[in-house]
Amino acid sequence: MQLSGELLPLVSVGAVALYTLVTAASRAIDRVLALAEYYDANEVLVGMTVLAVGTSLPELSSHLIASLGILSGLLDYQTTSAVVIGGNTGSSTVQQLLLVGVLLIGYGRLKLSTAVIRESYLPMLASFAVALAVAWDGTISQLDGLALLGLYVAYVAVVVSQRDRTQTLRERPSTDPRRDALAAAGLLVLVLLAASLVLSAIQATIQMLALGGSMIGVVTIGVAAALPELTTVTDAIRRRSPHVALGTLVGSNIVNTLLGIGLGGAISTYYVPPVVVRWDLPFKLLVGVGLLGWTMYVKDGELTRTEGGYLLGLYFLFVVGRLLLFPGQ
Repeated sequence: MQLSGELLPLVSVGAVALYTLVTAASRAIDRVLALAEYYDANEVLVGMTVLAVGTSLPELSSHLIASLGILSGLLDYQTTSAVVIGGNTGSSTVQQLLLVGVLLIGYGRLKLSTAVIRESYLPMLASFAVALAVAWDGTISQLDGLALLGLYVAYVAVVVSQRDRTQTLRERPSTDPRRDALAAAGLLVLVLLAASLVLSAIQATIQMLALGGSMIGVVTIGVAAALPELTTVTDAIRRRSPHVALGTLVGSNIVNTLLGIGLGGAISTYYVPPVVVRWDLPFKLLVGVGLLGWTMYVKDGELTRTEGGYLLGLYFLFVVGRLLLFPGQ
């Protein structure tokens, strides 16, 4: 009885902070996009930075706050590392499997273009492979983190240099740049404060219940942080423009893996739970390679509702396998 009385307020604070984190991140990016339209920024560069980073802002802010907390001693090194890395891989798996599955089922049929495969899908698979390689020894060192960050910068530079300007961003131009700049700054501060509360609440819950940190990260930060991408998917289905959503989902996986883990590793280093290198990253990599091979050599580059159903099933296999094969992690 005493445990439930202590746990309920903790869970409530964590839930409110998680909702605030996701909502404030989404609204901050809307303001930044409006400013980019006002100043006529290069749309490709904005798409590869603001849009790609913006949909991953909940994960990135969690990594930043976690690393600062680890450095200051306010957050436990192993527990916090497990939570944010679990949240990172959990969110990217939701995007790669669950949300792409929803997109295919909702839209019906989607042709994978050569440009999407070359500019997004293959780099996504490469980012999984690199993350698996640097995490194999159970740690993400500062050198590993810097290497991941360097790869992300190189990826953005190459893609931006090879793309033409698009017509427009999705946001209307700002009517009051000073107001929007101040609002964006305030919302970003709120994102960081909310991330701090989320991590503190999760750490206290884990200590109270003796749960596995990475699994908690998967089902809390991992699921909630994918909500911005869910909005993109539903909007794409409604507008009949699936390629935008697919590009966002694949791009967010690259951002999460290279920029998210790289940022945290470069600041504080990370402990990597065994489940991440034995299950999470290999599962994502094998499914990604398998789907590409199936689509290109069996389905002639086309994805249908059938593949969407397979991806939904694979997501639940990922979660169930993680729970059964790696309990307590």
